[in-house]
Amino acid sequence: MPGQKRMLAGSVMVLIGAFVPWLYTEVGNFTGMAGPGLWTATVGMIALAGALVPARLLAVVQGLIAAAVAMFIPLWQFWHVFSKVGMAGWMPGPGLLLTFVGGLLCGIAAWQLLNLEEVAQG
Repeated sequence: MPGQKRMLAGSVMVLIGAFVPWLYTEVGNFTGMAGPGLWTATVGMIALAGALVPARLLAVVQGLIAAAVAMFIPLWQFWHVFSKVGMAGWMPGPGLLLTFVGGLLCGIAAWQLLNLEEVAQG
């Protein structure tokens, strides 16, 4: 179905983003698996299942759940660290961006799957 390849790409991005550095600091790099990346890796697997399942409504629900979590957690992580120390001594890593964009792709794929009949008829 259209949208499932996009959800597959988004789930892979979320899964990779959980394992690469989320924060670069003077002390060292912090990967997502040291904290909230555990949640994003879990929803990355849910999105992967949504990309592979043949049931359209189930894929939409899985994509929406993955999108909500994978977009909220990186934003919260950035805002949390920024509100504590500003931009002094740290820099966001590629894991935050990969996770957020992967969640965005999952949301777009879920919307595309949800509106599949309208696209096919129109």
